[in-house]
Amino acid sequence: MKKYIFGFSIWLCALSAHAQQDPLYAQYLNNPLLLNPAYAGSNKSWVTNVGYRRQWAGFDGSPTTLNFSSHISLVDNKVGAGLMVIQDNIGETKNTEITANYSYRIEQGDKSFLFGLSTGVMRYQVDPGQLRLQNPGDPAFGFTNETQFNTGVGAMMKSERYMVGLSVPRLIPARVSTTGGQDIQIYNRHVYLFAGYIVNINQRFKFKPTTLIKGTAGAPASIDLNANLVIDQSYTVGVLTRNFNTYGLLVQAWLKDLRLGYVFEVPTNQSVGQRFTSHDIALTYTLPFMAHHDRTRFSNF
Repeated sequence: MKKYIFGFSIWLCALSAHAQQDPLYAQYLNNPLLLNPAYAGSNKSWVTNVGYRRQWAGFDGSPTTLNFSSHISLVDNKVGAGLMVIQDNIGETKNTEITANYSYRIEQGDKSFLFGLSTGVMRYQVDPGQLRLQNPGDPAFGFTNETQFNTGVGAMMKSERYMVGLSVPRLIPARVSTTGGQDIQIYNRHVYLFAGYIVNINQRFKFKPTTLIKGTAGAPASIDLNANLVIDQSYTVGVLTRNFNTYGLLVQAWLKDLRLGYVFEVPTNQSVGQRFTSHDIALTYTLPFMAHHDRTRFSNF
């Protein structure tokens, strides 16, 4: 186990030096609000989502991400508002982000154009007590606790057959200086482009391909590809790949107003955590309680 901790510490230092860290989401189309503030209120209802991701399960100090979000459509579905909390843990570091989201909708025929803004704070913590250090007094591993402001923007085009979104959820690159004298960039500016489309096969089956492209300066683009089959508007099964070096299986089920989703990912020899699987769980609750809310139980997006 110690060799894993030592290896992970080296990898974490390299990650900090290259100054980029954004949580991964395998079920991004279950809750696009995590990536795009324009999604707030887009379902014309009140939607609450809880998600948990364990990257490289069994690896000491592996990344884990817990997220909570809730958003609602207001003013005859013209305005959306939401709140989001994300906690991302890697080794001895913890990022906690609290964000408020706002969106405005313009409808044109069967399409909706949504524009969103977000604002919030991020709390960055480093606790060297989480590591088994050979020299606990090493000044390079000091306790850090700092809070910074951030904001984001996004736009979407959405209908019952497709959805396309472009966003920069964190416009301001956030940096901190640790007590050990290290300069660490908590978040870099990432651009997200996601899209999904529905192909009606027959009354029971729909084919739903989706993609997510993430880009940031100084690094190659990351591309997620998903192929999903929707059955009786109640169940979804699919396969996915991230950059063709990680592959996964997705299953989802609607239980009245609840949607439960699970993703199991297996890395290849080209992946960093090639010996460890990843798990992604999401639970979504939809409550249409206002007069202008959409009471359709199932939504394609």
